[in-house]
Amino acid sequence: MKFNIKILLKIVKKNAEISFFILTLIVAIISTQFYNNQKKIISKNYKDVIYNSYFQKSLNYIFDNLNPKYTKINHKIAKKETFYSILNSYLVSNSEITKLKKSLDRDINLDSLKTNQIIKFTFDSSKDKKITSFLFPISRTKKIQLTRNLNTDLFDKKIIITNLNKRIIFKEGKILSSLYKTGMDLDIQPNIIVEFAGIYGFQVDFQRDIRKNDSFQIMYTVFEDDNGKIFETGDVIFSNLKLSGVNSSLYYFDKKGSEGHYDKNGKSAKKALMKTPINGARLSSAFGMRKHPIDGFNKMHQGTDFAAPMGAPIMASGDGVVVRARWCGGGGNCIKIKHNSTYQTIYAHMSSFARGMKQGLRVKQGQIIGYVGSTGNSTGPHLHYEVVKNGKKINSQRLKLPSGKALKNKERKLFEIKKIKLDVLKSELILGLN
Repeated sequence: MKFNIKILLKIVKKNAEISFFILTLIVAIISTQFYNNQKKIISKNYKDVIYNSYFQKSLNYIFDNLNPKYTKINHKIAKKETFYSILNSYLVSNSEITKLKKSLDRDINLDSLKTNQIIKFTFDSSKDKKITSFLFPISRTKKIQLTRNLNTDLFDKKIIITNLNKRIIFKEGKILSSLYKTGMDLDIQPNIIVEFAGIYGFQVDFQRDIRKNDSFQIMYTVFEDDNGKIFETGDVIFSNLKLSGVNSSLYYFDKKGSEGHYDKNGKSAKKALMKTPINGARLSSAFGMRKHPIDGFNKMHQGTDFAAPMGAPIMASGDGVVVRARWCGGGGNCIKIKHNSTYQTIYAHMSSFARGMKQGLRVKQGQIIGYVGSTGNSTGPHLHYEVVKNGKKINSQRLKLPSGKALKNKERKLFEIKKIKLDVLKSELILGLN
């Protein structure tokens, strides 16, 4: 045995490289065999786990919960959308829509949805798209909430009302570039700025009559929740516009039948006709002789042109009856309003008329009657505005009209009391006492 080992060692020494290779090969074969055996065992164990029914159920549960079971939707109502089309777009079934309608029909006219209103609802996305909750705004302060009752599968209804507190705000400032920008810089709500401009729209052209250092004061009501969030704005109860050093204060009088803004002498700020029937427009062509932009020769321009963006709203400059609302040749789409036996006004080159505008319709001062366009003989979007007095076209910008109303007798006494109270309130707000 010893002899054999010695011979073997001599052979290994003489052939060291070959011997090392053979040894390495043997180790590799044994290792590979061991690895394959272990791999089969691991693979079997892995398959046993994967195909285990409990493991399968656990996986399904995990993947089901990776996607939220409930989907929350905040939908802003677009023009011409219906209650059915909105919910149908989220794949809510007809039976669910019918069930919702039955719960809402008594409180809301679902056939007349308000554009830009936001409805909120949640549905179970795992099965049948069932609605679990639904919130519909009736107004800014009132909402209807529906919640699915799991026992009856019907909806429980709840009316949610936000209690609002009335507050009076006073603001003042210098008009630097424009009334609107100054108002926005002072955090005045846009609709209040527009109302302020409308109050003075009978006597002031905010594009041309404003000078450097002109200023204004305004006092108005707001309605806010307990957190100070403003939900609604009320009336402008006092305003003052100081142009070239001259104050023009106006007070709101709320007696039924005489509501409106009056000066310190009880004369209404409202006149028979507004000076400018469009907000934020630029006077592009005055009344008088001019070179016609299309015909190319001098011609009498019997109206006033206001350049404004396409689609800007045009207002009736006074109460009256529409006597024309149609195509007027070179005037394009035009409207003619008869205000009384003396005055008529004409509005030309409109892109379109306001809804329902037709001959014989009675309109109120400030009511939107159409939109700026460039129809007919026109070189760009603008309003051509004419005032006709006793059958003769006159310059609307030089027209001076008396106030629409003056308070007398008992109403005047009530107004004086109201005016004093507003002046005291204004002083308190300026001093920070209120």
